Amino acid sequence: MSDSLLRFRPEFPILANTTYLISNSLGAMPRATQAALNEYAEVWATRGVRAWEETWWMLAHEVGAMVERLMNAEANTVSLHQNVAQCEAAVASCFDFSGKRNKVVYTDLNFPSVMYFWEAQRAIGARVHMVPTDDGIHVPTERLLQAIDEETLLVPISHVVFRSAYINDAQAIVERAHRVGAHVVLDTFQSLGTVPVDVQRLNVDFVCGGVLKWLCGGPGTAYLYVRPDLGRKLEPRLTGWTAHEKPFHFEIGPIRYAQPPYKFMNGTPNVPALYAARPGLKIVAEAGVDNIRAKSVRQTAKLIELTDARGWKVNTPLDPQKRGGTVSIEMPNSKDVCAELLKRDVVVDWRPKAGVRMSPHFYTADHELETAINTVEEVLSSFAVTR
Repeated sequence: MSDSLLRFRPEFPILANTTYLISNSLGAMPRATQAALNEYAEVWATRGVRAWEETWWMLAHEVGAMVERLMNAEANTVSLHQNVAQCEAAVASCFDFSGKRNKVVYTDLNFPSVMYFWEAQRAIGARVHMVPTDDGIHVPTERLLQAIDEETLLVPISHVVFRSAYINDAQAIVERAHRVGAHVVLDTFQSLGTVPVDVQRLNVDFVCGGVLKWLCGGPGTAYLYVRPDLGRKLEPRLTGWTAHEKPFHFEIGPIRYAQPPYKFMNGTPNVPALYAARPGLKIVAEAGVDNIRAKSVRQTAKLIELTDARGWKVNTPLDPQKRGGTVSIEMPNSKDVCAELLKRDVVVDWRPKAGVRMSPHFYTADHELETAINTVEEVLSSFAVTR
């Protein structure tokens, strides 16, 4: 089958020696990232402190604009942070949890880091309502919608679930939240770059995520979208000198907020991470998320077919409309199998209640899917002999 997206394959050095099926955890590094980090070092070495004014200060705006285009966001709506926990904290700091509307609703399939943050907000008055899953794969949408009521303040929810790759019905969640006066914080870490996201169509309040997975941007850069009307009126208490209207004046006293997106930032930005983020974002934009999604649906279906043929359990939705870019496979001794696959340069990972996660991306060749599954069979055969 002709696959035009494979033209990008030479841009990722690790693909020459490994079967890389782990983009849901860490995207492959683009070749240009090394040059980008060399550029950072050269600017620092030759320009010193002058780099802030000449280059570094506007990097957050530049990288944020690249993310904006990928999610069809309005200009100046995406601020950059170091991780999603900071993004969620920036959102939380805009609200008061002391009143009757202090409920936070999400599901037990959210990424644990997000749960840890919101559970900690109980200390300032948040009432956390966690909706349980029935099967560990799908989110019970109706039960979730029913939990969002007139006392709900925020709904921090994963767009795509990290364990099972289930795609939440973001549109229905946003509509229900707005009907009762609540706000949605949509975590697109496992969707942006492989599942289309259109923040204007969704009319979502906040969107967060990071570039290190499907966007091939490395660790240290997370993004926070704030809908323009909210961006104009909200005042985050988690703040710092980067968010000041005149940061280099070093004024004392209360902050005078900059305009969005800098308004929602806080301390010194992670400059080397911003350099590293640009090459992957550029490639994903060139490849086109719609094209990436079409290939992902086809390749994840192929993985499920190969898995079914061997009688292993699939912990991922079978419906492609409900499935993100990952297939979670529970074969015998799955944790040990994962460790052995890594030794054989089939790069995957293992998660509790998921099994071995395999995540093809736009640079994955079809034959690598069979390579991965065949290698699992070889590993299981070796286990049978040695045990």
